[in-house]
Amino acid sequence: MATDLTAPRTVRPDVAPIQRRTLRLLFTTQIIGGVGVTIGLSVGALLASRIAGTAVSGLTQSAGVVGAALLAVPVTRIMTRHGRRPGLAVAYAVGAVGGVLVVLAAATRSVPLLFLGMLFFGGGTAANLQARYTAVDLAEPARRGRQLSLIVWATTIGAVAAPNFAALADRVTSGWGLPPLAGPFAFSAVAFVLAGGVLLGLLRPDPLLTARRLAAADASAADAAAVDAPVAALTLRAEAPAGGGAVGGAPAAAPVTVRAPRGAGMRVAWSVVRGRPAARLGIAAVAVGHLVMVAVMAMTPVRLGESHADADVLRLVGIVLSLHIAGMFAFSPLVGWLTDRLGRRLVILGGVGLLLAACAVAGTAGHHTPRLSVGLVLLGLGWSGTMVAGSTLLSESVPAGSRPSVQGLSDLIMGLAGAGAAMASGFVMQVAGYPVLTVLAAVAAVPLVALALRPVPTGASDEEG
Repeated sequence: MATDLTAPRTVRPDVAPIQRRTLRLLFTTQIIGGVGVTIGLSVGALLASRIAGTAVSGLTQSAGVVGAALLAVPVTRIMTRHGRRPGLAVAYAVGAVGGVLVVLAAATRSVPLLFLGMLFFGGGTAANLQARYTAVDLAEPARRGRQLSLIVWATTIGAVAAPNFAALADRVTSGWGLPPLAGPFAFSAVAFVLAGGVLLGLLRPDPLLTARRLAAADASAADAAAVDAPVAALTLRAEAPAGGGAVGGAPAAAPVTVRAPRGAGMRVAWSVVRGRPAARLGIAAVAVGHLVMVAVMAMTPVRLGESHADADVLRLVGIVLSLHIAGMFAFSPLVGWLTDRLGRRLVILGGVGLLLAACAVAGTAGHHTPRLSVGLVLLGLGWSGTMVAGSTLLSESVPAGSRPSVQGLSDLIMGLAGAGAAMASGFVMQVAGYPVLTVLAAVAAVPLVALALRPVPTGASDEEG
């Protein structure tokens, strides 16, 4: 009997309060964690340029991206065995260690320690990414897209507010003897510890373990009913623990004790995904959308620098990228609502359409900054569509026991795709220019259209309802 949650069903009354509490906690910690991630990254390249030189300053952000991707593997192993709560706490703890290492690197002017710190700093990003999956462990099928998108949207608050705190953090910590630009990373470490501590202490019961227990209970009850429904009902009542062990005080049957699934690695995750067309589409949507977004976004400041004086570039970059970030996050609740109303595939296709439009607008903008800004807003909206709908589709397409490892595989692929796009975009920009870069980014999105339009075999168990 399958134990996945792909079939639409009404959420159990005893689960609803847990889901509301989980969403409130995740929303709060996403804001705190978003501040932690962004306040550090906002000065990371500048700190690196002062320690290691301008030539390698851009690699600090890549180190953080790669760190987040690689950390997805051990973090999801922890989640698979012990639940979301310890996994998220460990990810934030690793990010806090990274923040401390960056502060030490600034104090000692150590380049290797700086990049090691940024690699660990990616733990904060890994936790932010995994939180969106935590939001749908106990969500109703009809509300999965909206609830996942709510957690994505919460990141916007931290991301927008954090850069404004960077100067304050630097001033405060300068009195502690820290070198310039180290203060924001010290504040990042504190934010990560706070977010991880809140989740470790308050995210109870664990949503993933609860989802597994309910899925196992459904399977056990269905198997018993198929043999002898009246006898099964008597057995369940007789075997229920005296103190109740289920969610909300409801009695839980002994046969539904949940054990951590064996084989939680990436190889097992891939074997699960390989036989599920909807899961493959979910991973592809997240990865391709991220690749296209990073490739175009990363070189936009360079494009602006080609046509504006140095005195104006930073101001224009700030405006254009702020509009881009607004496109990524500000409309995610609407994207989540559309994901639930129109279906996952249609929103993925709409996201790809927006990515293609963004490449066309940005690539033909020339030195017209307002048009380039429109292209970057469309780019953010396209990313939001593929991210929200793809993540929702992936989460509901795999069994509860395999879900964390498959989601970790998705984040690993997404992170590596983004890091590869960032590195390749600089080379393409230097050799062929920004218009060619946008054309290549658009070409990379085309296979996703074919995958989303591919017919699914009738009766496929992993398809959305």
